[in-house]
Amino acid sequence: MPTLRIDVIEEHFSEAAFLYSQWERALRGTNYNLEETAQLEERLLAHLDGLVLGGEPVAEALLSPALDGGEPGEVFCSVFASIAESPPAALEVALALAPVAPPEVLASLRRALELSGRTGLDASLVPLLKAPEASVQALALEVLSFRGAVPRGVALELLDQADGRVVAAAMRGLGTLERDIGHRELRRLLDDNRPQVRLAAIETGLLSGIRAAWDACRQEAQGCGEGASPARVLQAICGDDEDVERLVALMVNDVVRADIVWALGFTGRVAAVEACLELMGHVPSVARLAGEAFSAITGLVLKDTYAVELEEGDSLPPLEEDDLDADLSSKEEDNLPVPARAAVADWWQRARQDYSRSGRYLGGKPFSGAALLDALARGPMRRRHVHARELALRTQGMHDVQTRAFTARQSAELAGAQRVREHLSTRPLKRAFGG
Repeated sequence: MPTLRIDVIEEHFSEAAFLYSQWERALRGTNYNLEETAQLEERLLAHLDGLVLGGEPVAEALLSPALDGGEPGEVFCSVFASIAESPPAALEVALALAPVAPPEVLASLRRALELSGRTGLDASLVPLLKAPEASVQALALEVLSFRGAVPRGVALELLDQADGRVVAAAMRGLGTLERDIGHRELRRLLDDNRPQVRLAAIETGLLSGIRAAWDACRQEAQGCGEGASPARVLQAICGDDEDVERLVALMVNDVVRADIVWALGFTGRVAAVEACLELMGHVPSVARLAGEAFSAITGLVLKDTYAVELEEGDSLPPLEEDDLDADLSSKEEDNLPVPARAAVADWWQRARQDYSRSGRYLGGKPFSGAALLDALARGPMRRRHVHARELALRTQGMHDVQTRAFTARQSAELAGAQRVREHLSTRPLKRAFGG
């Protein structure tokens, strides 16, 4: 291969790896919406196409060695490009990583398989559901679930596996359960001692409208375990005023306070607005989250007079209070504005009369199918994952927008969901569970 050609391919590879990391961050970002993410994605796909067009020589020269490097962006690009149009051997090489790969490499491998447009990929993955390694089974289940291609019969068989990741992935891959399966399998898994299995059972049970799953969700939400945070979000989008009160009561525990504030932002309730207003006087990390939740419910944009500019060092705690073991890596919530509490409180005092305490609001509007779909179409990427979960719950899985897919798929799924825009039920979901 000519030197110039290698240089061009190396540039494609380097740019694609960088843009992939940026794109993944945009999918959960505070400052990106779907349209802006699509623009970033277009650049990523252009460089990936450059690698794919290089064919097998590129795979041998640049892609295969990257599989041994372990850098997540390079692993993703290596797998995505090498399996796109190559013989089955390339897919076998990539899948051989599953039993031995560290978590960050396995995550990139999974994403490449989830997003791949390779013809016949689903059929190639199905036999792996009977692989001897649990890690391979779980990987195949997760990818097939993302792609909507899990064989129900095999998934049901895997619910008895010893590995919790396999059981959780099999449960999620089933989607909506028939009533007999729900009563036979779900109750056992709701009491499982593995947190990831319990959470998967709760999610699938709620999707299927099963009361026992709702009871388990509320119980899980009261704890501090691995499944508590997602359970609190589910309680927020499914519950009523009583559930908001339960969540607010947990805010006295500073260990879970950030999780509680995140969940409250999806309740749409006045009680959550007022609780978040109180928290705006806390340290900036808590104030940011409280402001985000307040804004999500009321629609108030926190800028100009409603946000404060921090001087460098303002957000640092006193040295004697500094946690030397704290995670100092950048988080998405660090990009949120710090609300100017006095100005926000003054705005709320004037606007409060427009909000009913018994109502639910999204972006300052009464909650509705139109408001939910608009939030999915134009809202910040960080919050869309929860909105998509609520849409799936309210339609019992008929409209499930995969918010971590390429944006073309997301847009197509959103277009299909427009049919429920005007008649989506807005009553608390807990009533559908008999709660």
